[in-house]
Amino acid sequence: MTIMPGAEPISLDGSEVGVVLCHGYPSTPQSMRGWAEHLAAAGYSVRVPRLPGMGTRWQDLNATGWQDWYGELEIAYEQLARRCGTIFAAGLSMGGLLATKLAQEKPALAGLVLANPIFAHNHPALRVLPMLRYVLPSLGGIIGDIKKPETVELGYNRNPLRSMYSQTLLWKIVVDDLPQLNLPILLFTSLEDHVVPALSWQTFLNRVGSDDLTHLVLENSYHVATLDNDAELIFEESVRFIERLTPRD
Repeated sequence: MTIMPGAEPISLDGSEVGVVLCHGYPSTPQSMRGWAEHLAAAGYSVRVPRLPGMGTRWQDLNATGWQDWYGELEIAYEQLARRCGTIFAAGLSMGGLLATKLAQEKPALAGLVLANPIFAHNHPALRVLPMLRYVLPSLGGIIGDIKKPETVELGYNRNPLRSMYSQTLLWKIVVDDLPQLNLPILLFTSLEDHVVPALSWQTFLNRVGSDDLTHLVLENSYHVATLDNDAELIFEESVRFIERLTPRD
């Protein structure tokens, strides 16, 4: 199995405050590298796993499901837990969905940062996806929704339908348990997003139980905001969020 150059997982060691970052679907850690390096420069330990089936061939992704992706994120969390006393989770798009699942399963998490997370979608094709996945391996890709010129997201130009169906199953699982999620949350959503509709973050805000939630709108970025014009805002506000919630000596 050959991994795309630049798609490798990221591991950066710093203080005893850690951040596990999760990339989206069908993307790679490349979309999170700037965020990871900014957090590391602020002194934090960072892990960005490469989710199973991603960063190789799109056909590999069709042999995986949400349990595989979540399992890899959980491994990264456990790695950080062995060296860090305080851990935050963050994610972009489906990575935000998985990071939210991690927060639901790991009550010790200190906070959650989400950038254009996916919790729901209203695309008409989703109605036939349960059957379509058996007769059609993939559809056109969904990566690269970036406003900033000449900026590339490393990922697949196909959307494998079996793995996409698995992702939709996780939407319901996570959304059903959102009322019990009450840790501090920082949410970024792009004013213009061609991949994830406003229905997604509206569903999240309507269901989540947290009373410590900050919602910031990104006015100059599309879906892949961590590679777009507002990336620095995401990075800087994330550090401020972590600083606010990190115990001081």
